[in-house]
Amino acid sequence: MRIFKKEPKIKFINKRYFAFALSGLIILAGITVFFTRGFNMGIDFTGGTMIEVSFKDQTPIKQVRSLLDRINLGDAQITRIGSENKFFIKTMASLKKLNLKNDAELEDIEEYEIVARVIRNGMLDAVETEQLAAGKIDLNNTAEGEIARFLRDKGLNDEDAQESAKIIIGLRKSETGVIDDFPVLEKAGIKHKVMAVLRDSTFLSSFTFLSVEFVGPQVGQDLRRKATLACIWALIGMLIYIAFRFKFLYGLSGILTLAHDVLITLSFILFFNIEMSLQVIAAILTIVGYSINDTIVLFDRLRDNLKIMRKDNLEIILDKSINETLSRTIITSVTVFLTVVSLFFFGGEVIHPFAFTMLVGVVTGTYSTIYQSCAWLKAWEKYFLKRKKS
Repeated sequence: MRIFKKEPKIKFINKRYFAFALSGLIILAGITVFFTRGFNMGIDFTGGTMIEVSFKDQTPIKQVRSLLDRINLGDAQITRIGSENKFFIKTMASLKKLNLKNDAELEDIEEYEIVARVIRNGMLDAVETEQLAAGKIDLNNTAEGEIARFLRDKGLNDEDAQESAKIIIGLRKSETGVIDDFPVLEKAGIKHKVMAVLRDSTFLSSFTFLSVEFVGPQVGQDLRRKATLACIWALIGMLIYIAFRFKFLYGLSGILTLAHDVLITLSFILFFNIEMSLQVIAAILTIVGYSINDTIVLFDRLRDNLKIMRKDNLEIILDKSINETLSRTIITSVTVFLTVVSLFFFGGEVIHPFAFTMLVGVVTGTYSTIYQSCAWLKAWEKYFLKRKKS
C-alpha cells in the first residue's frame, strides 16, 4: 500500500549531521535534568503504600490533599481515576514520618496497615471522628471479619452477624463502593434486630478504601534493578538477532538506533516529570520492539538494493531504500500514533504515563528509522562496503 503516486526522492542521508545534532542536544538536556532533579520514581521502585479510595460526594483533588495535610501527608501523590469520584493515593509515609510508634496493641499489625489506618482516620470529618472515639465502627471502612465480630460482641448470634457482614461488604463492592445511608442496608435484607444495633453502634463515613497495596523498599530496589536489566537484555537480544539475520554492522546500527529511542523517551519523561513505574518500563520495551520492526523492514530493502545497485554511491542506495519503505513507515506510524493519542486523551489519569511514553516513543521511533539507522551505516561506509569492493 502506498500513499505516494510516485516514489519520493527525498535526500535524507545528507541531513544526518543535523539529525545527530538534534538528538544529541535532547539527550544532553535529558542527562542534565537527570543529574539535577532525577526521575520521579513511583512506589514500584521506591516502595510505599498505594490506596484506592472512593468518595460518596463529588470531591476535588484539592480537598483530598487538604484532608491529607492534616496528618502531614500533603506531599502524597493523588491521581483521579478517569471521571469517577475515585482516587489513587500513593505515599512513602512511615510510622516515623507520622510521629507514631508501633505500640504493644499494634505490634502484630504490618506497618503499612497502620499507616493506612492512620490515613483513613485522618480523613474523617469532625462528627465521624467523634463517633469513632465513642467506640462506633465505620461500616464503609471495616473488614468483614471485624464487622461480624463486632456484631457478636453486641449480643447477636453468629449466623446473623456473618450474614449481615457479608451483605455490607457486598454493597461496598458496588459501583461507588460507598454505602450512602442505613435504609440502603435495610433494603439489602439485613434483619431489623441487626439494624437496631447498626444504627446505635456504627456510622457510615463519606468515603471507603477500596484497596490498599504495599511495596517494601527492598522489593522496590529489586524491581528497579530488574527493570534496568530487562532493557539492557532486550537491546543485546536485538543486536544478536539483527547481526545473525543481516551483518554485525546492521546489528550495531540497529542497537544504536534503539538506544537513541530509549534515551530520547527517557529525556522527555524527565522533562515532563512523568512518574517512573512498571507501566512506563513496559511502554519502553514496547517501543523497542516497535522501532526495531520498522528498522528491520528498512534493512531488508537495503540489503536487496545493495545487490541490485552495485555501481551506485552508498548514499543514493540508502536514500532509495528509505524512500521505498516510506509509505509503509508513515502508515504504520500514523495508525499507532492515533491509537496512542486516544489512550492519552481518553484513557484517564491511571494510564496517562504509559500513553505518554508510547506517544513519545512512536514519534521518536519513526524519526530514528528514517534519520538514524541508515545514517550510522553511512558513517561506517568504508567498513560497510568492504565486502562489495573486494
